[in-house]
Amino acid sequence: MQATRIVAIRHGETAWNVDTRIQGHLDIPLNDTGLWQADQVAQALAGEPIAAIYSSDLQRAHATAQAVARATGAPLTAEPGLRERSFGHFQGRTFAEIEAELPEDALRWRKRDPHYTPEGGESLVTLRERIERTVTTLAQQHVGEQVVMVAHGGVLDVLYRLATRQDIQAPRTWQLSNAAINRLLWTPDGLTLVGWADTQHLDQIVLRDENHA
Repeated sequence: MQATRIVAIRHGETAWNVDTRIQGHLDIPLNDTGLWQADQVAQALAGEPIAAIYSSDLQRAHATAQAVARATGAPLTAEPGLRERSFGHFQGRTFAEIEAELPEDALRWRKRDPHYTPEGGESLVTLRERIERTVTTLAQQHVGEQVVMVAHGGVLDVLYRLATRQDIQAPRTWQLSNAAINRLLWTPDGLTLVGWADTQHLDQIVLRDENHA
């Protein structure tokens, strides 16, 4: 069976992650914790055979991918198809602000209406189609190899759903942690789940915080 191993990584933390502010396609940089997380995930993957690294071209993902590229020596390619969902007029707002200012929109978003499209943004259906198309195109180029894909929370959510055959409207019960290691297998039949939300390489963040108290 033709297969490509995929290591999928959500970018490191940003200040807007901490503030629960919607980033979408806005180009927000990693904060200090995010830069540290990027280095940790890079070190965790340093000894693995990696044929290529593909990253969203937004800097929070690309900076995370650059750390992995430095540690592994694998070539890095920016791939706009791995961008986060575009949230249109939600971008720049916090969850609380959206609830207060746009309650009807917030309700449709909360209910995961698959066809709801924030003004100027993407629906869940459009996002899923984009991610499935992009990942398939990339994976087909690396049959028999392992690749890293660095992206965003919404992208990782789609990958999990595709791999576990879960409906796009199903409530999420899985983690989408910053800089976690998630492993999938791609074949012409689609994605399957190998491992999810491995954060062992980030466990020492507690020690780091204590040392910087």
